[in-house]
Amino acid sequence: MKRFISVVALTALGLSSAYAQPDLEQCKEMARKHYPAIRQYDLISQSQDYNMSNVSKAWLPQVSLSAQATYQSDVARWPDQFESMLAAQGLDMPGLRQDQYKVQIDIQQTIWDGGKSKAEKTLTESETQQSLRAADVEMYALDNRIDNLYFGILLLQEQKRQVEDMIARLQNNLDYVNALVDNGVAMQADADAVEAQMLSSGQTLHQIKSSEESFRKMLELFIGDSLGTATLSLPQTHQLMIAESQRPELMLFDSQIKVLEAKNQMLNVALTPKFAFFAQGYYGYPGLNMFENMMSSRWSLNGIVGIRMSWNISSFYTDKTSRKQIRNAIDRVKMQKDIFSFNNRLQAEQDDAEIRRIKAVLADDDRIVRLRQNVREAAEARLQEGAIDMNDLLTKISDESAAMIARSTHEIELVKAIYDLKYTLNR
Repeated sequence: MKRFISVVALTALGLSSAYAQPDLEQCKEMARKHYPAIRQYDLISQSQDYNMSNVSKAWLPQVSLSAQATYQSDVARWPDQFESMLAAQGLDMPGLRQDQYKVQIDIQQTIWDGGKSKAEKTLTESETQQSLRAADVEMYALDNRIDNLYFGILLLQEQKRQVEDMIARLQNNLDYVNALVDNGVAMQADADAVEAQMLSSGQTLHQIKSSEESFRKMLELFIGDSLGTATLSLPQTHQLMIAESQRPELMLFDSQIKVLEAKNQMLNVALTPKFAFFAQGYYGYPGLNMFENMMSSRWSLNGIVGIRMSWNISSFYTDKTSRKQIRNAIDRVKMQKDIFSFNNRLQAEQDDAEIRRIKAVLADDDRIVRLRQNVREAAEARLQEGAIDMNDLLTKISDESAAMIARSTHEIELVKAIYDLKYTLNR
C-alpha cells in the first residue's frame, strides 16, 4: 500500500511539473531554441568547414586539361639555299605545317605558397568568429524582448488582481447598501453609484485581461509553447553593482578587428614569391623535336618538368595604401567600440539611478497602503452609522486600490529595473 501511495505521489509530482509555468529564465531558453535565427549557428559552422576544406585543398596537385587547334600565318622553315641542297640530294624536307594541334595536360604542385594557406585559414577563422559574435548580438537582443513581455504580463496580472479585489469590495458594499435601500434607510441613488463604479471597474478589468492575453500570445509565439492560464511568478533577484560590461557587442567589435588584422596578414602574402613544381605533357603536332617534325607530320608525345617561381611585383604598388586603409578601418571599429562602451556605461548609470528611485518610492508604499486602508475602513464604519455619503466612500475605495496597485507596480518595476541593469551589463 505504501508503495502504491509513493507511485501515485511521484506521478502527481511529475504531472504538476509538466504543467508548471516556465519562469523567466526558462522562457528565455525556450525562446532561444525556438527563434529562427538560432539555425544560423549551424550554418556558420558548416560554412567554416567548407572554407577550411577549400583552403586545405590548395596543397593538392592542380591539374588542368586543354586542347587547341591553330593555323599560323607562318612557321619555321629551312633556308631556301639549304632546301635546294637537300633537293639536289633527293631529300624532301618540307618544314613545319601551318596547321598545328595539341592536347595538353598540366600538373602543378605547390612547394611554398608564401604563407597564403595559413593566412587564409586565419582569415576564415576570424570571419567565422565575427559571424558567430554577430549572431550572439542578435540572440542577446531576444532576451530583452522576452524580459519586456514577461514583466508586462506580471504588471497586468497584478493590476488584474487588484481590480478584482476592488470589485469584490464594491460588491460587499453594494450588498450592504441594497439592504439599507430595502429597509428605507438609504436612497436608490447610493446603490446606483456603487453599481456604476463596479461596472466601470469591470470595464477596466476587461481591458486588462485583453492586454494580458495579447502579451501571453506574443510570449507563446517566442517560446513555441503554451503558457496556459496559470500566474507567472516574479523572478528572484539580488543586489547588482555596476561593473565592467560583458555585452556581446564588445566581443563583436574585437572579432571585427581580428578580421582586419588577418586581412593585413594577407597583404604580406601578396609580397612573397611562390614556388611550385610543374609537369606538362601534350600529344600533338609539332612536338618538341622541331627538326623531326619539319621532316614528318606525325603526332608525338612530349613532356616538360621543372620548378616555377612566381612573384607579383605589382603588389608593392598598392601595399602601403592598402595597409593604411586597413589601419583606418581598425581605428574606426575601435572608435565605435569606445562609443558603445560610453553609451553602455551611461545606460548602466541610468538603470542604477532608476533602481535607487524605485527603492525610495517603495519605502513609503506600505505606509501609504496602510493609511488608505485605514481611511477606507473608517469610511465604511461611518457609512454603517449613516454619517457619510456613498460618493465619499467610493473615493476612499478607489484611493486604496490605486495605492495597492502602485505598490505592486513598484515592486515589479524594481525587479524589472534590476533585470534592465543585468541586460545592460550582461551580468
